[in-house]
Formats: sequence, C-alpha cells, structure tokens
Amino acid sequence: MILRETASVISVLENFGGAVRITTKHGPAIAYTDIVGTVSVGDTVVINRTANALQLGTGGYDYVMAVTDSRKTAESSGSGHIVKLRYTPSQLAVHTLEELPELASVWEKTLAGFPVVVCQLHSQIAHAAAAVAAIGKRAVYVMTDTAALPYSFSNLAADLKNRQVIASSITSGQAFGGEYESVTVHSALLAAKYYLQADVAIVSQGPGNAGTGTKYGFSGIDQAGLMDIAAALGGEPIAVVRASAADPRERHRGISHHTLTTLRLVHSSCSIPVPAGMIKTDLGFRHKIVDVADYESAFDLLKQLEIHVTTMGRDSMSDRIFFEASAAAGTYAASLGEFK
Repeated sequence: MILRETASVISVLENFGGAVRITTKHGPAIAYTDIVGTVSVGDTVVINRTANALQLGTGGYDYVMAVTDSRKTAESSGSGHIVKLRYTPSQLAVHTLEELPELASVWEKTLAGFPVVVCQLHSQIAHAAAAVAAIGKRAVYVMTDTAALPYSFSNLAADLKNRQVIASSITSGQAFGGEYESVTVHSALLAAKYYLQADVAIVSQGPGNAGTGTKYGFSGIDQAGLMDIAAALGGEPIAVVRASAADPRERHRGISHHTLTTLRLVHSSCSIPVPAGMIKTDLGFRHKIVDVADYESAFDLLKQLEIHVTTMGRDSMSDRIFFEASAAAGTYAASLGEFK
C-alpha cells in the first residue's frame, strides 16, 4: 500500500538532468521531470512516503508522484512508441534504439567477441569503467531494470559520464532516462558495439540492490542471465566478482555467496578476472579465471577526477578488495587481446 501525502515545495536544491532534488515539510524528495514535469518553489506536490515510513534504503528521499498544478507538463520524450513503466500511473513514452531505421542491419549481427563486463552491484561500474578509460578506450554503460529504474537517480553514473569515464549510457527494459533507450539488453549490447562504437560494454543494475539473505533472493543474481545473453550473441562475458574484507556479514566476506551462486547458474563459460593473489575458492566451475596484476590506473584516474565511490558506506580505503575486483575486470576487458 502506498503512503501518500500532499505538501508544498519549500526549496529546489539540485537538478541532475532529470532528477530534481527538492524539500518539503517532510524533508528531501526527488521529482523525475520526465514523469511529473517541472517543479518550482511553492508548488503543491503529491509525494510517496512509503519507503521512508518503512525506513528502507532509499537514501532518505520521498518521491514526487504529481504536481497538482495542471498547467505543468512533463518534458517531451520524443516521438517514440515504446512505453516504459508500463501499466503504471507513471508510464512514459520513449524513443528506443530499436526504432531507429538506420540500425536495422545491426540487429542481424553478432557481438563478435565484444567484451561485456557484468557487475552485481551498481558501485562496481566505476572502477571497471575507469580501467577502460585510463587506457583511452570507450566504455558504454548499460543499466538494467532490476534495481532503480530512473537513470538520473544515480549520482555516480552522472559523475562518470560528465567526466568522460563512461562514453555513453543505455537504459534497457523498464529502466529509463539514459542517453539512449532500449527494449532489451540484447539490443543495447549490439548498439553499444556497432552504433556507439564502444570498446567495452559494462552492464549493471542501477542503485538499490535488493537482498533478502536467502540463496536466490537478491537482484544482483541477474548477472547470470546477462552473461548468458552476452555469450549467446557471440560476445565475451566477463564477471565482476563481489568480494570484501570488511563486510560485517559473513556471507559476503571473501568471495560473496552472491558471486558463487550466480556463477553456478550461468549456462555459458565466462571469464572471471581477479586481483592477483586473491583466494579463488570455488570460482572454477567451467569458467576461466584470469589473474590481473596491473589495475592501479583505475584508482589513479578516479582519484584524479575526484570521483568518490563507496559500497555500503565503505570506500577503497576501508574495503579495497571490493574495488580491486572491479578494476581487474575492467582492465582485463580493455586489454583482452593481451590475455589470450
């Protein structure tokens, strides 16, 4: 059940290209302009307070469902005929890559060995992409729909794009708001290679991984299906390992049970780059493990650009192995020929 309340906009704090941060008497809130239109001080808005009422991990935000001033309209999303957030009160039309006539021949191609780095957590995209950018290659981020659906919710993705660590972004499935839209991950990967001229695709859910503590009840499990998609299209699926030396939960210490579970579910054979010296307990299965030693350029680039990345509140100083695993995957993907 949705907890709705009406409130006035007290201040407009920031506009992150489609996500406007505001405050009401209840505290901070986010309005997605593609859905609700522009928001100004003094407007009366209907806000969804459900997550805050349940004390869930939404970053402490309420969400604007509507601006009651009927004169305000959402920004035009173009002439597309594909609807995202389908059959919800927030459904919106977007123009997808699949609708571009000039890409008709692309859908008949294969990925032809194109490297596809698949993450489990949104925070893994930064070091993977930085490793690619550090050697002058192009990474395109494909955001899936298993966590946050609005691309603009991610400050990290915005920072990476603004500082050219990622060259472009595609939101696939029900996710929306990337530089480009796609109906499926399949199309997104083909477009990343042939239309956006990427050297590497990095695929991940947005912020807000859902976890239940059960074997299969976590949204990062889509890593398995995503790697199979990459393989089926003729690409090189590359798994980012989730590892930690500081997570208080035993199931995530060392190699996380999320990674071990996912790798057992993958039908195809994939590459698993790991920092040299990492204990590789039960990672073998039918996959190829690759030791990667030289991944410091990813850390150097993010430090130079002042992009600060955390996972569960921990940065690379307090849980370095988590970020090393991401950097190793990006390094391997960007320099694939050197490892064969």
